[in-house]
Amino acid sequence: MAVDEFEFFLEKHWSDGFPVVTPTEARVQRMLRGTTRTADELVGHIPPAMEPATVRTVAIHALMAGCKPEYLPVVLGGIELMLRDEFNLNGVQGTMHGVAPLMIVNGPYGKKIGLHGGNGCFGPGFRANATIGRAVRLLLMNLGAGLAGKASATVFSSPIRYTACLTENVAQTPWETLAVSRGYSPDDDVITCAMAESPRLHFDDVSTEPQRLLRGIADSMTSTGSWNMWFTSDMVVAMSPQHARLCADAGMSRADVQQRLYELAERPQGNLKRGGNWRPERARAMGFDPDDDSQPIKAVKDRNRLHLIVAGGMGPITAVCHGWNESSRAVHGTYDT
Repeated sequence: MAVDEFEFFLEKHWSDGFPVVTPTEARVQRMLRGTTRTADELVGHIPPAMEPATVRTVAIHALMAGCKPEYLPVVLGGIELMLRDEFNLNGVQGTMHGVAPLMIVNGPYGKKIGLHGGNGCFGPGFRANATIGRAVRLLLMNLGAGLAGKASATVFSSPIRYTACLTENVAQTPWETLAVSRGYSPDDDVITCAMAESPRLHFDDVSTEPQRLLRGIADSMTSTGSWNMWFTSDMVVAMSPQHARLCADAGMSRADVQQRLYELAERPQGNLKRGGNWRPERARAMGFDPDDDSQPIKAVKDRNRLHLIVAGGMGPITAVCHGWNESSRAVHGTYDT
């Protein structure tokens, strides 16, 4: 009886619920031509199962996800960053939360392979974005055993756990990219990885000056149920070109906007005590008196952990991606192409 290759992989739970490309040897060899690295080179061990990820096994999962060979360097670079100790991939693999490693790719190579940062960049329709992020997820599932109900205790999970990869809208941003703001050259190929929730969209087609706009965005950054309010963690804010341009036209630089959001995104402790995950011991751990209702609590405790990018199409929307807890720190670095 003939084996249906698509059903075979789905029945084995080797996919994310969608059909995968069958990794025949010929296809794997073609995928490996996307890198100069040797097939048996160890990239790292994927927690918590700690199965080895070699260049070949990464290539197999990139193939299964639908990647082109030229996408392989980005998948390899992303996985290497995620395996850094400070990123705590092991913790997020087992968490009850639904955050995922979000990859922000800057530089000419991302543009060359078609990574998308314009209209709909968080959603479907863009092969490089979708398949690079999906390859990472398949690796976390198959080599790391990050499976819901098994190693992973995630309660709901979230759509961002299917794929989480994008670039910035360089053509329409009024500022330098996130990577350049950190000292990299515009010609450097850089990946930033941050643990993030699915984006929450802040719609504002009313504001005509930055202060009103940024107050609204800052409100979206604060939530009684957000980990950011009680832990020193990361947050990604993706401003649409329209919102970014409104600020730039008023003379605000990217750093100015980052600073202002850092200042505005706070709530008094008394407000946060009404619901969500406030606990007196968490307030004390941060050096606050839990009985001081006027104490301001910032959503972002360290301004440098607010990762501000310009992405998406033209329109009055900013996407806010809340972070995870203090055990994970965003990572960034160059990768080989």
